[in-house]
Amino acid sequence: MSEAVTRTLTSPPGLLASLDPLLREWLPRQRWFAGKGRPVTGFSLVAATELLPSRARLGLYHLLVRAHQPLVPPLGAPDQTGDCYQLLIGVREALPPRLAPALIGHVTEGPLAGRTVYDALYDTRPAEVLLEALRTRARIGGLRFEREPHADIRAGLVPRRMTAEQSNSSVVYGDTFILKLLRRIVPGINPDLELPLALAREGCPRVPAPTAWMVADLAGMPWVLGVLQPYVQGATDGWELALRELAKGEDFTAEARALGRATAEVHTALARALPTVTLGHSHLHQLVQGMLERLEAAVQAVPALRPYAPGLRSAFTALDDLAAEGRTWTAQRIHGDLHLGQCLRSPSGTWSLIDFEGEPAKPLSERRLPQPTARDIAGMLRSFDYAAHSADVPVPDWAGSCRAAYCAGYAEVTGHDPRMDPVLLRAYETDKAVYEVVYEARHRPDWLPVPLSAVRRLADSDPI
Repeated sequence: MSEAVTRTLTSPPGLLASLDPLLREWLPRQRWFAGKGRPVTGFSLVAATELLPSRARLGLYHLLVRAHQPLVPPLGAPDQTGDCYQLLIGVREALPPRLAPALIGHVTEGPLAGRTVYDALYDTRPAEVLLEALRTRARIGGLRFEREPHADIRAGLVPRRMTAEQSNSSVVYGDTFILKLLRRIVPGINPDLELPLALAREGCPRVPAPTAWMVADLAGMPWVLGVLQPYVQGATDGWELALRELAKGEDFTAEARALGRATAEVHTALARALPTVTLGHSHLHQLVQGMLERLEAAVQAVPALRPYAPGLRSAFTALDDLAAEGRTWTAQRIHGDLHLGQCLRSPSGTWSLIDFEGEPAKPLSERRLPQPTARDIAGMLRSFDYAAHSADVPVPDWAGSCRAAYCAGYAEVTGHDPRMDPVLLRAYETDKAVYEVVYEARHRPDWLPVPLSAVRRLADSDPI
């Protein structure tokens, strides 16, 4: 086992001020920037660590930077906190052509004056630095690189940046490991590390077990920065696979059934590994109130919802009524943002679940709460619906068959078919569809008919 490497380094004064004008232009253009549509009014430095000397041919800084923006209207007040982002800033005299897409800008003043800065994840050497730090369990400034005691991380694995970026960034090393770097950072235990670790220790094979991870220790709190896991070579995500099969007119029910079994195995393992709670009327009433409040806000934002509002409210109040009669439900830790894109199918046909951080826009404390498994199931049911409507010619019957097969597969493992609890499932699917209506109206108006078709169905008194 390699001994931990410890280095204490500090960043030069004036570093953030010199980068400020460049970051104001570059950061809002990134796919993972959460505050789009609002100007950045300033930055504050949470932490800075020099990983490679900045005056060398290639320098490298690890920065945690808080971006300040006005709050979403109508509040309009200055944001006193702002989202914190993880940045890996490379420093060179000039960029070679292969790194042109990574350009942040040319620094004109401060400690990096005359140098060019760029997103270092596009570059091989900085990516190698991260893997070596994880391999040796390094301590560099406030950064801590950990790995499982018996994990074998071979030196010299060739890195490549994944181009399909979403809310985070990923680097693959030699088709052996994948490092997921969280971009939007919050203090505390991140479920994207917590839950896969718990599942690995429970012996659940449906989730790639964390091999190593990066943490910043700040103000007595851990800030999870990234997780290294085995790379499933040749895997296809569920969304891509579903669209491919749809395009060919192929049946997807066998895959949906297998995916239902995989989901159930993960839920069962999480229930064994972590505490569960019983939700009675007071808990369910609060949950329903949140759903009703989100519906009312959605109706105000998207007038097309108004004709369906009474039926949608009934989906939520029916759950409250059932709880008032004494019905209880079990809540446990769940995936939190489950859809086809969060599932991988290996070439051997095995399904895995990935990306356990939950909905990044929600507070970490909320993402770590136990919840009914119906929330994950509803997310997957909505995903089948989206896939069916993404075909050149929508195929609603395809979605219905997949939904049924998924629930049947889930029941094969747990002995409980989610459709046997129709009031709970309808409430969660309705809540998800209402969210989708607002999202599509704001960001992709052409897609609005997809969730609206679900809204019409869910507003009916028949839950499924």
